[in-house]
Formats: sequence, structure tokens, C-alpha cells
Amino acid sequence: AQTTDVRVNMVTPELFRRYPDAKSLASSIQNDVENIIRSTGFFRNKAKNIIGFAQGVEAEHQGEVPSTMAELSALPGVGRKTANVILGNAFGIDEGVVVDTHVKRLSTLLKFTKEKTPERIERDLISIFPNEYWTMLSHLLIWHGRRVCDARKPRCGACAVSHLCPSSRI
Repeated sequence: AQTTDVRVNMVTPELFRRYPDAKSLASSIQNDVENIIRSTGFFRNKAKNIIGFAQGVEAEHQGEVPSTMAELSALPGVGRKTANVILGNAFGIDEGVVVDTHVKRLSTLLKFTKEKTPERIERDLISIFPNEYWTMLSHLLIWHGRRVCDARKPRCGACAVSHLCPSSRI
């Protein structure tokens, strides 16, 4: 299973207490970071990417997280999804739509796309919705997928858009 926000929120206070900035994280020992984030799963690869990201921020950006897709995507462990999260949430830049498991599933259910890959799903979504809504769209679809339209047990009766949904069970 993918790491939940709840689990991430459990480990980040200790991570940020121990490593309050990119400089300290860039010079950290991977095993120490692994021990802090162990409960998130895939902790070795995540620790390597977190440290690599911090090292890249320090070496290439003077300790400041960059604010462009190109610069973020060039950092270790950062793909389009992560870059979209950072740009939208840290900088208020609507560069694209974050396509996670919920966005992928709901975009298919609502017939926004027939595509299977995150890149193609994002392309379809950005062709439908105005760019000033892309970050909010990501948040809304993720929230809806977690709280209302659960993959195993959708709550169509509680869904505000069930009348628009071709997959509605009511």
C-alpha cells in the first residue's frame, strides 16, 4: 500500500526536528533518516531520495527549493507528481494536476479520461479544466476519493456529484 498522509504526518515532526533545513539534511547519515521514516515503507529508497533532494537543493539552489518544473524534476527522487505537489502547495503555481491513485480512479469513473498512465491522464485533465484550478482539482479529487468515493465501497448516496457520475450506483 502507498504511504498515507497520516503515516507521513507521524514521522515528519521528528525528521524536521533533527534536520530543520536542507543543509542539515544534505549532510545527514542515510541510516539515521531511514530509522526516522522506517514506518512509511520503502524507507531506504525514500531516505536516499530525501537526502539527494536536500543535497541538490544545497548544491544547485543555495538551500532554496526551486520553483520551476524543470529545476524540481532535475532533483533526485522528484518526478512530475512530486514537482506538481511542491509547485502547487509551496508556491501557488498551477503547473499541472497531481495524478495519484485517487485522481486516476476518479478521472476514469467520471469519464474525464480513458488513459491509464499518470502523464496521459494529466494531459487529459489539463485540457478539460482551466489552469487556475489544477491544484485545487487535485486536492478535491484526492479528498473525494478518500472520503466519499472509496475504491472498495463508494458512498454514492453521500456523493454531491452522483447525478453527474456515469458510474454512480444510485
